[in-house]
Amino acid sequence: MDIQTTEQLTQKKCKPCEGGVDPCTLNEATDQLVNLNGWYLTHDGQRIRKDWTVKNFMAGMNFFNKVAEIAEEDGHHPDLHIAGYRNVSIELWTHAIGGLSENDFILAAKIDAVPVELKS
Repeated sequence: MDIQTTEQLTQKKCKPCEGGVDPCTLNEATDQLVNLNGWYLTHDGQRIRKDWTVKNFMAGMNFFNKVAEIAEEDGHHPDLHIAGYRNVSIELWTHAIGGLSENDFILAAKIDAVPVELKS
């Protein structure tokens, strides 16, 4: 996988993945995360995650609704988590390959472009 800027990633569309391709290596994932602010590796490098503290519960739900629209357009769906009423997180990985693919980094870059009301 070639390392790409956030702008390059947001211009791409996720490609359907039914398996049969190798997941990104730990080095490839680490290198790509340099361009994605706040995202970090979890599950031994098989997933990426980002956490936000939002203004209130409805700010989190509004953010998730916008993310859901983008995810549906790209056909790549993240795990959305809300804890308490202000702590939200998103986790990405390509289920069909049990690890990370370019799709995860594309969607992460697009999620970063979504406005979110953060706790002040």
